Amino acid sequence: MSINPDEDTEFNDALRKHGILPPREPTPPSPPPPPSPTFDDLLNDFTPSELLEISEDAPDDEAQRMIAAYRQQRIKDERKMDKKACFGRVYPIGREDYTREVTEASTIDEDDDDKERGTGVICFLYKDGMPRSERAFEHVRTLAARYPRSKFVSIIGDKCIPNLPDTRVPMFIIYRKGEIRNQVVAWGADRERRIEELEALLIVTGAVDPPERRPPGDRHSDSEDESEEEDIDASSRMRSAATSTNGRAKRNVRGPQRKVEDSDSDFDFDL
Repeated sequence: MSINPDEDTEFNDALRKHGILPPREPTPPSPPPPPSPTFDDLLNDFTPSELLEISEDAPDDEAQRMIAAYRQQRIKDERKMDKKACFGRVYPIGREDYTREVTEASTIDEDDDDKERGTGVICFLYKDGMPRSERAFEHVRTLAARYPRSKFVSIIGDKCIPNLPDTRVPMFIIYRKGEIRNQVVAWGADRERRIEELEALLIVTGAVDPPERRPPGDRHSDSEDESEEEDIDASSRMRSAATSTNGRAKRNVRGPQRKVEDSDSDFDFDL
């Protein structure tokens, strides 16, 4: 009679007891169940109007009170964010506007900003008719609407920097608190760039603040790109974008301690 030592039978148990069969492998412990979602987790994806409907259908007064309190806090937070969201689009500028609209604008602190971090200003230098420049401009417009607390401005490349080579366009110059935080040249020249890469670069360099929660209507605002890399970790994308060949940190640019009388000092870039 053949014996299957893996069978869970009384006969096999008796054989193990007398050392005829080896002990059974211990059963691996079951993984713990995932933590239950918190009250905030359950309500986080609903808009204030949806929360009002949910509170009206709450099973008891206590649940209705908690949902109403959460809704009021949400409205308060959104009003506070709306007050800070004073941009929301791309502002075209000329060379003569640069100091006021870029350098000086980046020194303005938000209301209630105890850290006095200034304002993130992203200056986009482009060229009409250049495919990679036009695609980048589409991404810039989308991000300007997505991050209305940061200021996005645009200017034709050689109108900002005379004789700027086409090989350097499109170009991003990122300011905060009156200083250049980063320069990015020839964005998309090496390969086609996705909006997530530009967004990650702006977050890493401090040009924009990552949203605490994305509004329900903005979850899939860039549906054309979202399906390609859903399984890639977001932090890895940020590090990749920030250290890419096009994402160069500034070198030999005007620092905060340098005193220059020439009005063109704001255009002393590393090209």
